[in-house]
Amino acid sequence: MSNPARSAATPSAMAAPSLIAVIFINMLGFGIIVPLLPFYAKSFDAPAWQIALIFSAYSAGAFFGEPFWGRLSDRYGRKPILISTIAGNCLCYLALAFAPNVWIALLVRFLGGLASGNGSVIQGYIADVTPPEKRARRMSHMGAAWNVGLIVGPSVGGIFAHPEAGPLGFRLPLLIASGLAAASALSILVFIRESRARQEVFEHQPSRWSAIGEAVRHPVVGRLMLLTFMVGFAFTGVESIFGLWTQARFDWGPREIGVCFAFVGVCAATTQMFITGRLSERYGEGQMLAVGMALTLVSALAQPFAPNGTVVIALMCTMAVGQSVAFPNVSALISRTADPSRTGQILGLNNAMGALARVVGPFCAGLAFAGISISGPFFIAALMLAPAIWLALAASRRAPAIEAEIEQLVEAEPEVSRP
Repeated sequence: MSNPARSAATPSAMAAPSLIAVIFINMLGFGIIVPLLPFYAKSFDAPAWQIALIFSAYSAGAFFGEPFWGRLSDRYGRKPILISTIAGNCLCYLALAFAPNVWIALLVRFLGGLASGNGSVIQGYIADVTPPEKRARRMSHMGAAWNVGLIVGPSVGGIFAHPEAGPLGFRLPLLIASGLAAASALSILVFIRESRARQEVFEHQPSRWSAIGEAVRHPVVGRLMLLTFMVGFAFTGVESIFGLWTQARFDWGPREIGVCFAFVGVCAATTQMFITGRLSERYGEGQMLAVGMALTLVSALAQPFAPNGTVVIALMCTMAVGQSVAFPNVSALISRTADPSRTGQILGLNNAMGALARVVGPFCAGLAFAGISISGPFFIAALMLAPAIWLALAASRRAPAIEAEIEQLVEAEPEVSRP
């Protein structure tokens, strides 16, 4: 079990904060586009099913991209993969601005999701340059940058979009998003140092399918991957039907839903920036992961019984806090218990499970909303979240032994000479 990060030049103390700032810039560009997509697709006279395809195409691309880029970053280093994927995303935004029809837009969205499936590379970089006991804090800061970008981005997109002009009216926001992605790639090129030495001998690495089998059988990683899918299925399902549910229950429109998600984003970002890391360092990643799952479960169960809009917003914020407390600990636990030579690949497999959940969850929630009851998705979410609490506790019990074993193997290896 090799540790190629040991032979890389030691990154500066500002490496992780600088990368987190770059994440914000990149997610600002992403946030500009997401709320505009339905109107962008409608400008091509796309029916509802094609609009849904444009949304799901991005997650489908990320499903394939996450483990692929993570594995490449283990081999060739984090920095070149980050630059190439963000540059690819820049080109996809540019192509989307000039797409002639909805089918080209669909293809570009898939390729954009493929290029944007680099979360595992970013998580791998943070794991490379951060001591194990501080990783939950850094992962939560990454999540905060992600959320703030998604909060600020939609307002920028709304200012510059002109839907009445057809596809041409969305060109300027897309060009802005492309420019922000280009700025992110340039920032990484100039300011971020490589955290990982290139692996000269890669033939000993297991194949992609063997790696999936190993990850599934791993006593910690396998449980966390299943947890990621179950929680992602529950949360994205609720999120996808939330507008329809609030319209049916409280006659909400886009303004009320927008206000609700603004509160949700602020709560998530604040929790990840100031609370998650401290709690994880004090009480342990596994315990806080279980607490986050429990908060999400209680919120999902209570939401169908909310008497008014104020309670709805409070419960959605509680659910966001639960997610924000939980998910940085998943990445931290995986980075501590996975083979150090394949951290990016394993994190990528876990992120791919999340991307798969974002495809399947909304589809199943829509069926439950239409075929069971308008509150059906919330109860299905609760059924998925209950076993996730057990998975969190089971993974946390096994993690210390696995981590100790990895540390012993790494310490037994001869030091690799630094370049």
